[in-house]
Amino acid sequence: MSTGLQPAWVLSPGANLTGYTQTVSNFPILSAEEEQRLAEDLYYNGNVDAARELVLAHLRFVVHIARSYNGYGLPLGDLIQEGNVGLMKAVKRFNPERGVRLVSFAVHWIKAEIHEFILRNWRIVKIATTKAQRKLFFNLRGAKKRLSWLTNDEAKAVAEDLGVEVKHVREMEGRLASYDAGFDVGEEDEESPYVAPVHYLEDHRYDPATQLEEADWKENSVNNLTQALDTLDERSRTILQRRWLGEDKATLHELAGEYGVSAERIRQLEKNAMKKVKTAILEA
Repeated sequence: MSTGLQPAWVLSPGANLTGYTQTVSNFPILSAEEEQRLAEDLYYNGNVDAARELVLAHLRFVVHIARSYNGYGLPLGDLIQEGNVGLMKAVKRFNPERGVRLVSFAVHWIKAEIHEFILRNWRIVKIATTKAQRKLFFNLRGAKKRLSWLTNDEAKAVAEDLGVEVKHVREMEGRLASYDAGFDVGEEDEESPYVAPVHYLEDHRYDPATQLEEADWKENSVNNLTQALDTLDERSRTILQRRWLGEDKATLHELAGEYGVSAERIRQLEKNAMKKVKTAILEA
């Protein structure tokens, strides 16, 4: 398998994140044998083309991992790009004699690069996003008369002066009064309830490797089923689709009436068609 030279933007999502994710999802998934062959070619011969093949085949995996770090004010495209750096480092260091798949080895390097990126940008917080919030952010400090919290009257006066709602004044005041927290360093006091963000930043509800494996399995299953159905004659294919694949499943008697045969004959056709489909899927 050879994908040939690929443009540099494949490793950088850029502005068109949707187009990027669609592109990387179209790169073929390597079998264990293909991956082993390419890894050995890179490891023993230094074949750069083999490295490119390995990287391209695993870009979709980086997207899955990067999405688990969403929601912290950092663009998904940047997270993906940093993860791609980790993937390339993993490919460079991968030893095919370890007896593990590249994806299992690479996950550490991908997450490490994403973590490092978040560490560098942890204090760059998007405090103001809407027009009203930006107005508050740039004017609230000057409008406050003292360092303590605004009274209700003061908050109302600020809101009227800036043309925003009181609740927005209170919300921005809370943001401005917040403090920076260490990303990977918690309180020294063991009894403190504070937990460093590094421990909860990643969304552990979905394991990226398992999620990717399930998505690939579903895609392959659908493709195999479609190809298996194509091996049937039109009547047998229609019977299976009406009996099992449609939302409103037909009964044997309904199909028997449509085709002018007995319900037992429909059952036999269904059984034979199902057997052919299973055989075709197993041989795929």
